[in-house]
Amino acid sequence: MLKKTLAAASLVTVFGTGPAQAACSSYEEVTSAWLPIMQTTAYYVALEEGLFEKACIKVNSNRMQSPNHIIDALVSGRADFGPPGAAAGIAMLAEEKFPGTFKVFGLQGGGIEVDLINDGLIVKTGSDIKSFSDLKGYTIGHVPGIQWRTITRHLVRAGGLDPDTDVTLVDLAVPQQVPAVLGGSVDATLSLEPVGSIAASTEGVDRAVINPVAMVIADPFYSGAAVLTTTFIKERPAVAKKIVEIIDEATALVMADFDKYKAIIPKYTAIRDTQLDLLAKPYLRSFSDLNETDLDSYQAFVDVFYSEGVMKEPMDVRTKILKMSDFGDN
Repeated sequence: MLKKTLAAASLVTVFGTGPAQAACSSYEEVTSAWLPIMQTTAYYVALEEGLFEKACIKVNSNRMQSPNHIIDALVSGRADFGPPGAAAGIAMLAEEKFPGTFKVFGLQGGGIEVDLINDGLIVKTGSDIKSFSDLKGYTIGHVPGIQWRTITRHLVRAGGLDPDTDVTLVDLAVPQQVPAVLGGSVDATLSLEPVGSIAASTEGVDRAVINPVAMVIADPFYSGAAVLTTTFIKERPAVAKKIVEIIDEATALVMADFDKYKAIIPKYTAIRDTQLDLLAKPYLRSFSDLNETDLDSYQAFVDVFYSEGVMKEPMDVRTKILKMSDFGDN
């Protein structure tokens, strides 16, 4: 299941870049597809700390341009796993179309109770927009794709407005979000971190609402997921299990000392060294962390796709979560 190239991706073979490697007589090769966002931080740490090499794994690491590209690569068999940060909602939309393709082994986002930021409503300083209920007649941007369009529509509806007639929704690439608000091409944008934290420190732009999605859909709210393909699990269960263990270890490192590990983020994302102090710590939940609250929150999110007419039938997310028995363990 190994390919040398992926559409809309840049391929980097990650091998020997971390600390001294374990003595391995051979290496298992796996292919990942990932997004350069905050939610993927545990994967960056796993690469930098040499955790894959220590487990005798060589990763063909594919940086993708959108969440849809990750899911396409996984569905087509061009990648074995999506590290943290793959779109949690799009993964389930793909599951509806191609049942039995994925197993989720982690969730990423933020929340009000845990006091960690995932998203925000960004407006121009002095704007009369204070919440989604104030958006009538305005244009609002969102991260491109079906996941964030569906979320935005749902939040507009929860604010008492009709997303089809009361507002104009615009796909807005992450780097364009703050400039679009400043320039007036949109009146507001629903942003993912770190856009909100950077915007809050930018003259002329304010964050009107922190974690608006958690206020409406579920607290905590998870927009990201880590996923394995079931083909990978079935064909190489021992290697797939190692991937889960590596991401679990890296997630624990990040959550224990984000200030230490955030220094590597500019290497993998568009974040600049000068912006590191602005970054909000993400809420990363590894496979070993996942509990009923997490699964209830994920279910609430996926239910939105059904209520908004994007999914044809309800889906039980618990049937899509990885179990140790999937590896053949008792």
